[in-house]
Amino acid sequence: MNFNIGLLMAVNKLARSTPWLHSVVLAYAICGLVVFAELMLAGWWIARRRAELPAVAAAIWTPVGMLLALAINQPITATFAERRPYLLYPNLLILAQHSLAPGFPSDHAVMAGSVTATLFLVSRKLGWWTALAALLMAFARIYVAAAFPVDVLVGLVLGAVVSLVGFLLVRRPLVRLLSFAGPTIFRPLITAGPRPAAKAPVKPAVG
Repeated sequence: MNFNIGLLMAVNKLARSTPWLHSVVLAYAICGLVVFAELMLAGWWIARRRAELPAVAAAIWTPVGMLLALAINQPITATFAERRPYLLYPNLLILAQHSLAPGFPSDHAVMAGSVTATLFLVSRKLGWWTALAALLMAFARIYVAAAFPVDVLVGLVLGAVVSLVGFLLVRRPLVRLLSFAGPTIFRPLITAGPRPAAKAPVKPAVG
């Protein structure tokens, strides 16, 4: 038995001995996207209050990077076409709903990894909280027997790499675009600071 299967079985054994956790972990494994949506909103709010354009750019890019990572993941999962644990090992304690969709890399882990990576660029403290949420998501997917450990590990790394590389490519034009938007009606989306007061016209000297 290799490490991947061994860890799956160990987590499943833990699931069997913790029935009081089933409903909580299953809810997070399925609906955890709500948590990451709130973390992305918190990232934008923090960046906006700091009024630092690179941080605002990272916060705005975070959901875009997440969608990009998920889009890139689709042909990869189709290529590998890995069956999920509950289809290969029916004797597992299965909490997840059955799906015929391939599981490598895990979409949930790709989402969590991409959001975590760019929120670190917004706020290190928020990034650590998001990393904790990502690890919990990875654990939850294994716990409910919806993913192998390698599925979530590769998913976390893939999501982080796609999101970070994408941001590096768009960072400069995005920051420049935000600087142009500063004096416009979109300013409240970029900063919580007051609009700079207009300079009074200089009166010509008399005499």
